[in-house]
Amino acid sequence: MSDNYDVIVIGGGPGGYNCAIRCGQLGLKVLCVESRGTLGGTCLNVGCIPSKALLHSTEMLETAQNNFMDMGLVGDISFDLKKMMSAKEKTVNGLTSGIEFLFKKNNVKHKNGTGKIIDACTVEIDGEPHITKNIVIATGSSVAQLPNVEIDEKNIVSSTGALNLDKVPNKLVVIGGGVIGLELGSVWRRLGSEVTVIEYLDHIMPGMDSEIQKQSLRIFKKQKMKFELSRKVVSVNKINNGLEVQTEASSGGNSKSINADVVLVCIGRKPNTDNLGLDAINLEKDERGYVITDDFKTNIPNIYAVGDCTKGPMLAHKAEDEGVAVAEIIVGKAGHVNYDVIPGVVYTSPEIASVGKTEQELTNANIPFKRGKFSFAANSRARANHQTTGFVKILAHAETDQILGAHIIGSHAGDLIAEVALAMEFKASSEDVARTCHAHPTITEAVRQAAMDVEGWAMQS
Repeated sequence: MSDNYDVIVIGGGPGGYNCAIRCGQLGLKVLCVESRGTLGGTCLNVGCIPSKALLHSTEMLETAQNNFMDMGLVGDISFDLKKMMSAKEKTVNGLTSGIEFLFKKNNVKHKNGTGKIIDACTVEIDGEPHITKNIVIATGSSVAQLPNVEIDEKNIVSSTGALNLDKVPNKLVVIGGGVIGLELGSVWRRLGSEVTVIEYLDHIMPGMDSEIQKQSLRIFKKQKMKFELSRKVVSVNKINNGLEVQTEASSGGNSKSINADVVLVCIGRKPNTDNLGLDAINLEKDERGYVITDDFKTNIPNIYAVGDCTKGPMLAHKAEDEGVAVAEIIVGKAGHVNYDVIPGVVYTSPEIASVGKTEQELTNANIPFKRGKFSFAANSRARANHQTTGFVKILAHAETDQILGAHIIGSHAGDLIAEVALAMEFKASSEDVARTCHAHPTITEAVRQAAMDVEGWAMQS
């Protein structure tokens, strides 16, 4: 029998390792078990971090190829895919070793292996039982499969395979017009692929503000990305020269085939809740396999769940906040996550960011609101940087002026959304933001001007 613990965390991704670190900071004896060879989960190893490394490299490449001349910068530039991939891996390896350091710093024990819950106080790790007072399930998610389409990570790939292609495909078909598909499609388009996105719905980026959806689609098409909306994939077949993607209208009929060298499947993710022993202990899951929780607690006392294995947006920062909240709840503190103020970002060029309610959601809920909007074309710093595409839109309650949501498309949108998220966390009004002095010239002034526009007195448009 091994040592006893206060907390055993199953999963070393954003939710798991942040929970473990916070437990260590709070003086708890904690063990984190991770089946992957390295810590960090999908996000760090084969998700958000490596994809952002490639997005950054390829965005710089495209800027150099297309925009440098306008700024008086002269010279040809090309790319070395092997070195680009190596730089990506260097970034990932540096961050995974960083988590190991933080574990040591905060007295968190770590084991590589597969955790299985035997009962409310026992976790079996590769056959060895470990006793604990609390268990946190943070097992994350994995790629959802498309019927009749077998992912081999060579020609038919998931996001994992798309991050490790050894050559640029001439034709890339992306199945799914969500965040992952658009980001990875952008990477390979910049490197020379002809990219076609197939989406079942009649719009891209489900859940985003409709104005953002429409503007984004126009921009992506201008960037030479092709779209097949309101279509579903029936099959992907190997042919002599590559792959043939058979599609039909989402409503049925109207078949159409599209040729590809590589097919990227991005239709969503599913929770990793199999083989954890949950059924044997009668831990409640829904019909899709998500662990059912109430304030992070499962139906079994002292067993908690956070991150992608529970319902809600599959975002690393959401999982991080949940992991910290659970650690604090375990020691009697008021751990809390405000799900109304969780930003989402699409790291394309331009970036797309959102927090809070959309216009459609407010309308459907019969909540009176007013809107303010400011174009980056009127922002001094954006014009100086040759980055004038997009806008900031802020939504506020028509009676109280409290900010209810914000939607941004443009350069640095992922950074700009943080100001609005902070304002919303403290229940600020649009006037509060409008009357806060912002440095000039900065991109952040666009946020202030949008808030001014809510109030009806924007100064720069």
